[in-house]
Amino acid sequence: MDTLASPHATLDGVDLHALADRLGTPLYVYSASAIRERIASLQSALHGTDHLICFAVKANPNRGVLALMHEHGVGADIVSAGELWRARKAGIPAGRIVFSGVGKTEAELADALKIGVLRFNVESHDELLALQRVAQALGAKARAAVRINPDVDALTHAKISTGRAENKFGVSIDEARHWFAGRDALSHVQLDGLHVHIGSQILQLDPFRQALQRVAAFWRELAAQGHAIRSIDVGGGLGVCYRQGHDHPIDAAAYVALVREALAGFAGRLLFEPGRYLVGEAGVLLTRVIRLKQGDERTFLVLDAAMNDLARPSLYDAWHDIAPVAGDARPMTSYDIVGPVCETGDTFARARALPACAPGDLLMIRTTGAYGASMASTYNSRPLAAEVMVDKGRYAVVRQRQSFEDMVAGEQPAKHWETA
Repeated sequence: MDTLASPHATLDGVDLHALADRLGTPLYVYSASAIRERIASLQSALHGTDHLICFAVKANPNRGVLALMHEHGVGADIVSAGELWRARKAGIPAGRIVFSGVGKTEAELADALKIGVLRFNVESHDELLALQRVAQALGAKARAAVRINPDVDALTHAKISTGRAENKFGVSIDEARHWFAGRDALSHVQLDGLHVHIGSQILQLDPFRQALQRVAAFWRELAAQGHAIRSIDVGGGLGVCYRQGHDHPIDAAAYVALVREALAGFAGRLLFEPGRYLVGEAGVLLTRVIRLKQGDERTFLVLDAAMNDLARPSLYDAWHDIAPVAGDARPMTSYDIVGPVCETGDTFARARALPACAPGDLLMIRTTGAYGASMASTYNSRPLAAEVMVDKGRYAVVRQRQSFEDMVAGEQPAKHWETA
């Protein structure tokens, strides 16, 4: 049988075995150098344009990650008051924050207006009227873009596709026409932007091309009617490599070239909302083997990480490459790789070939810098994992491992009864 030894004993110059021994597992590890490289690749491709990159906070809201974004001139794309709070705590100025999402409450709109966020990406007529109402009450002027739903198939997983007519996001171009036709009635909303985001983990250029062509045609139509469009937000969605040899991500330069071509002649500002592209491949989840269990039909490799730590495999049937952290060459063995949570869905991989493992072995689950810790829960009363950033041979804990006391903070017996 073939043998394989993993060469990956370090990340960004830090020994992963030593890190796991010191901080325990499961443990999220993010490479600052890898994040910087992704930021730089996008900024380089955008050189010479009037642009702003706004990191999609939902991908990884850790304040250490957000502070790194701020350090390199990246703003924030937020979808909640909590993400707004995190972005501001990380130092990101309000003028580099855009507020997206279909369910913004009036309280959230007011919070964002009070600090002067750059722009609201408006997703429904009801939201537009709410924004007008809240802004008027505050004596503020809200800058807004209409989120266009271009009815384009992003060719990605159905649960992360957002640009089809049946999806909950955005409005049709026909509805948006009516918004602009009546925008003079919006005394406290400056509607002068367009926004489109068709989904996540997109690995082909054609869906972007289709969406941008439709947005560009609408922008030109509006310009011809005298409606000034000062910004076009092209969203995010650039995919990353979850499976070596299978996933082939789009090059940032090719993507930006497509945007430039589709929006040729646009003199306003371009906004970009990458999330997973900037952080996904920068992260790994370190986990130890608890035991091997031999079933009648399968061999189960039971890890100390579980679906509460990384939900993507159970939620989307998502593939993540899994590998031992450097060790001796061993024969390849087929495992169902599972966690200890009491759900059959707590499965990271089925019939996955790995070098033979033993209890205590350290493994890494790759490409977990996005939608890993951000989607974690305390299901089965499992405290949240620690998160650490590594950078050229050094490390810093950016989230302490949650204690049992932290996990139940805010809970109490029902002793103080009241009537509503």
